[in-house]
Amino acid sequence: MLPYVLFGIREVPQASTGFTPFKLLLGRQPRGLLNVAREAWDQQPAAHPSVVEHVKQMRDKIDWVMPLVREHLVKAQQSQQWHYNWAAQPREFQPRDRVMVLVPNAACKFLATWQGPYTLLEKIGLVTYRLPGRRRAEQLYHVNLLKKWIGTRDQLAALFTSDPVVVDINPHLSAAQRGELQHLIGQFSDVFSPLPGWTNVLQHDIRTPPGVVIRQRPCRVPEARQQAIENEVQQMLKLGVIEPLRSPWSSPIVMVPKPDGTLRFCNDFLRLNEVSQFDGYPMPRVDELLDRLGRARYISTMDLTKGYWQVPLSESAKPKTAFSTPSGHWQYRTLPFGPSILRF
Repeated sequence: MLPYVLFGIREVPQASTGFTPFKLLLGRQPRGLLNVAREAWDQQPAAHPSVVEHVKQMRDKIDWVMPLVREHLVKAQQSQQWHYNWAAQPREFQPRDRVMVLVPNAACKFLATWQGPYTLLEKIGLVTYRLPGRRRAEQLYHVNLLKKWIGTRDQLAALFTSDPVVVDINPHLSAAQRGELQHLIGQFSDVFSPLPGWTNVLQHDIRTPPGVVIRQRPCRVPEARQQAIENEVQQMLKLGVIEPLRSPWSSPIVMVPKPDGTLRFCNDFLRLNEVSQFDGYPMPRVDELLDRLGRARYISTMDLTKGYWQVPLSESAKPKTAFSTPSGHWQYRTLPFGPSILRF
């Protein structure tokens, strides 16, 4: 039945063109099933023109139909354009802007995800931009596939700024090499910043049994150390590491002396660790890692600035890190030092 249904659909005039597909393709309206049956009953077969007459009639009909088709197509396109753009907002990006790109998912081509950020290279047209490609060096994208990237690090930088980056440079380098190195350091000054970053790749979660709440009394703090605690709290508040709250959870704080004589601000999460569910993911062995590096010619190491503070906490985990100081009740927005359950 499907071929007969398709044949009937091709006999119906389209809303966009105003004509049937048979009329546009063949230049004539074909004899349908009912016409064939009627001719058989009446025994009056239709007259067949000659080949020359048939070709001439077909060309004349197509020449007459095409202007009307173009007119109908323009009206249909204008209607479709209005319905597509009625809620659209004009967007424009400039070179060196950071944007997210909507691309098909690698696991399923029918799904699309936002990936990036990418640095915009060039504006080609009104709605076309050139960006670094994933498989090619450069690739063109429509503005509908782009959106502005707003990073958490930009928000933190607005709250807290640091002094210019000072990096020790090997004195054995030549003047030209020192100049190139200083230019490179200035170009990537955020890498050498003493301020912690903020990742958007994952979140840390602390899983505890339902209904269990850990609330401990604050430890007594000597008067001589209260100012050091307040300074540390204000610094974490400026960096966006903590925020005030009201919560039944509370863990004590302790001030641990450092080798240089200063004090380290620490939280005692011992009770929290006892009720937290442990993630048994195996940690890599140091000797196995050293075996992998045995044949390496160059070995580079990186030390993240307050690496724990660069990992955000999930909304359910934030109240569980609450602690009290003489100035108020606080909770961490990022991963603090102390919890043993590193579940991401």
